Amino acid sequence: MNTIFSIVSKVSFGLLLVGTIASCNQGAKTTNEPAKNDSNTVSKESQGSNKDKIVYLNSDSLSEKYQYFKDIKSKLENKVKKAQTDLQSKSTAFQREVAEYQKNAATMSAPDRQATEQKLARKQDELARLDQTASSSIAKDESEEFNNVYNKITEFLKKHAAENGYKLVLTYSKSNPTVLYADPSLEITNEVIKQLNEEYKSSNK
Repeated sequence: MNTIFSIVSKVSFGLLLVGTIASCNQGAKTTNEPAKNDSNTVSKESQGSNKDKIVYLNSDSLSEKYQYFKDIKSKLENKVKKAQTDLQSKSTAFQREVAEYQKNAATMSAPDRQATEQKLARKQDELARLDQTASSSIAKDESEEFNNVYNKITEFLKKHAAENGYKLVLTYSKSNPTVLYADPSLEITNEVIKQLNEEYKSSNK
């Protein structure tokens, strides 16, 4: 059942693409990490100065604090746990049958041994199919759900960028430190998270 177990790690890293609205894969980051503003939001003065500028988001913070993403991640993790529990239960029952056969094989007739081995082989194949089906279903759900998250964020950023005159929105993360320095005044992470969460909360009323 290694296939389905590997899905767990995928769930944790499904938001690496989030945030670009101009097909740009670069991140923006200081040598260690951009310095933090007290509010980390753009004031009226800085909004004016940010016209026609490139701004950036911390994708790590986005995945940690965007409630929609957190809810999707939790739902997928719960589905993985349920599938694991179901498969483990069936696997344990199968192992008991195998052990019982091994204990009694010496006293069984050749036809009985052959019939039992064929039955166990069919059950083993069925377990493999269940594992593959569950893994495929989870992978499909994961792809669809994270695509929905991505679309929500990019649609919001298109609107937000148009309202503020931003020409390009980049992302950075600790796992992708491709830019050595970025002016902290260009970071819009917190304001984006705040407004995304407000939209999500409003849509769930």
